[in-house]
Amino acid sequence: MDFQLSEDQLALREGLRSFCEGRVPTDQLPELEKVGGVDRELWSELAEMGVFSLRLSEDAGGVGLGSADAVIVFCELGRRLVPGPLVWTHLAARLVDGAADGTTIVGGVDLAGADAQTLVVEHLDGIDRLLVVRPEGIFLLDPRALSGRALPVPTDPLTPIHEVEALEGGEQVGGPSDAARLRLEGAALVSGLQLGIAEATLELANEYAKGREQFGQPIGQFQAVKHILADMFVRQEVARAAAYAAGATLDDPRVGDVQRAVSVAKTTAGEAAVKNARAGIQVHGGMGYTWEVPAHYYLKRAWGLENLFGTGDEHAEQVAACVERASHASL
Repeated sequence: MDFQLSEDQLALREGLRSFCEGRVPTDQLPELEKVGGVDRELWSELAEMGVFSLRLSEDAGGVGLGSADAVIVFCELGRRLVPGPLVWTHLAARLVDGAADGTTIVGGVDLAGADAQTLVVEHLDGIDRLLVVRPEGIFLLDPRALSGRALPVPTDPLTPIHEVEALEGGEQVGGPSDAARLRLEGAALVSGLQLGIAEATLELANEYAKGREQFGQPIGQFQAVKHILADMFVRQEVARAAAYAAGATLDDPRVGDVQRAVSVAKTTAGEAAVKNARAGIQVHGGMGYTWEVPAHYYLKRAWGLENLFGTGDEHAEQVAACVERASHASL
């Protein structure tokens, strides 16, 4: 399997990177936090860029690309911590009218995983429709009909959260196999977001290490800091291979076990995001713990993504089950 990006994929990555850097610069994260939710103007611009219609066929008004391309796109969105239910709206493009063109913002709740006890909805006040994934299928709800309590201090300050009383009923828009497929695709896209966090935190830490001086030289010259940055780079590259493999395997299941590839990506990229974000704060030293430095935003987003479409523990168990099945099949 060749993980080298094609010319078209490189152009796709650079185009979205340029857009995100100009539209969601790191120094504007505190301003986005004040907005508290979804910026509909930004959402429309993302739709125009094809973020939500990326995997729809051209006949259906989409871009006609695959999951491998979508992982690249979501990596760039993760690098800039673009707020909003990006993955859910992308997944809803085939299910909900207006999701693909950005006129309908779709959130979601995954109740099909092993850990689905607490009923929380992200961006409840900013979404138009809500997808609920259960083992028996996918259901579409009206978020305005839900009653809930806003959590005053969400883990991720860019992601408002409401705890709701119930998520029952709704219009069924997909069966059990659709729900299982949506969870796999969602986990792969989240691994792209996590890869973006791993990349961005290394970039921030590296820039700081080059410019911050102690004892008359940049701290990046100290061996201890070099080791931290080297470890961050290794985690980033391992996560990249896993995330790209997940997208490629979804596009062509003949190359490997889809469940195994996606679960490896979610586990590996999730670990890279959290550990690189923590290491980035460490490289920044005392400054890393202040609200003014953006490093904390990345760690908090990484924590939030850890629970989306399956926790690290759930996916680790899936990998173990896949390995066991493969070993039995080879006997």
